[in-house]
Amino acid sequence: MTLTIWFSLLLVSMLGAMSPGPSLATVAKHTLSGCRINGIAAAWAHSIGIGIYAFVTVIGLAVVLQQSPMLFKTISYLGAAYLAYLGYGALRSTGGIAAKLESGKQVSIIESAKEGLLISLLNPKIALFFLALFSQFVAVGNDPLDKAIIVITPIIVDGLWYTIISCLLSTPKIVDKLRAQAKWIDRLSGVVLILLALRVIFYT
Repeated sequence: MTLTIWFSLLLVSMLGAMSPGPSLATVAKHTLSGCRINGIAAAWAHSIGIGIYAFVTVIGLAVVLQQSPMLFKTISYLGAAYLAYLGYGALRSTGGIAAKLESGKQVSIIESAKEGLLISLLNPKIALFFLALFSQFVAVGNDPLDKAIIVITPIIVDGLWYTIISCLLSTPKIVDKLRAQAKWIDRLSGVVLILLALRVIFYT
């Protein structure tokens, strides 16, 4: 793999990570309702999910998904159901920032990591991203080292990006202001998650 191709891979990975959506909402929720380490746990667990998609693309299962619309639709609908579930919980504040803060119960690092991983694996947008954009790099990366680079690059980019987000959101001045608006943040994230779920259902 040439340096030019790797920079293209890096740019695509950065654009994918920085695209706002349920992943950002999840990392923000766990940072604000727990602490910085919760957000970082969610961030790197999320990046593991990204790595799984990258690995699947590298070993060729992406082609299988492209040739099996029913399988892809099933994965997409499962993801939409999970997004809707998270959105409904946020709207009711039963699983959002406000509820966590009011209960006074510390969110466990394992819980944060689990949700970070699930929001990554069950997000159809990520599946589409790898199918549409990432597969092109598989053709130019035939040897094991190239394949390793294709998998590792998006993992590191995604983990670092959401770690930065978590660190910014956990700065005392910022976190106090955001926590004061916890219910409104929950409602906004709930609406966004449900809209994303509907978009998946009607455009898949």
